[in-house]
Amino acid sequence: MADRAGQRRIPEATVARLPIYSRALLETAEAGVGTISSERLAALAGVNAAKVRKDLSYLGSYGTRGVGYEVDHLVHEISRELGLTQDWPVVIVGIGNLGHALANYRGFGARGFRVAALVDADPTKLERKVAGLRVEGLDALADVVAQRDVSIGIIATPASAAQEVADLLVEAGVRSILNFAPAVVSVPEGVSLRKVDLAIELQILSFYQSHPPDRLVDESTETVREAQG
Repeated sequence: MADRAGQRRIPEATVARLPIYSRALLETAEAGVGTISSERLAALAGVNAAKVRKDLSYLGSYGTRGVGYEVDHLVHEISRELGLTQDWPVVIVGIGNLGHALANYRGFGARGFRVAALVDADPTKLERKVAGLRVEGLDALADVVAQRDVSIGIIATPASAAQEVADLLVEAGVRSILNFAPAVVSVPEGVSLRKVDLAIELQILSFYQSHPPDRLVDESTETVREAQG
């Protein structure tokens, strides 16, 4: 990610942690706490303090020695960097059980993501209303994207339809896609694709259930060992 002047790049790993910091900071603000140390933020985010300080340095936030970071200011800086200070219209494709749940999730709107349209290929679902929006046909996707200035497409279809939907979203001009379908989807260069695979997350939890904590190694410690060895 480049800054507005195009002179700075933020590592993808840092970008992936910024929403975690944001959530921890919002919870801290709700508790009435005005400042937070890198150590405390690291504990809430599940990383080490050095990584927090490095990540936040990309935002130009260095905190104050002995005081820490101003919570409200840091929330604003992270929100601005993530683009959450503007409205992002979203289309959800696939209005089954998962699509219903996503359409009714109020957290999207609170974070700057407005569900602007619901689309499904099943003719029996058309014209139904979900979360106040009428379900529209897949053949109308291009018009929906253009007319409502859709920025992000969410795929909540069965696996067999995921690639077709991804292709249609790209053809319609969508350049950011979040895939919930249990399938590998490919997109052209220039299109951002993120995947949420609940099965993989459960398998990771299974690992933690099956292995004692002393089997886990902090990645920063491992990096130091590799450099020394």
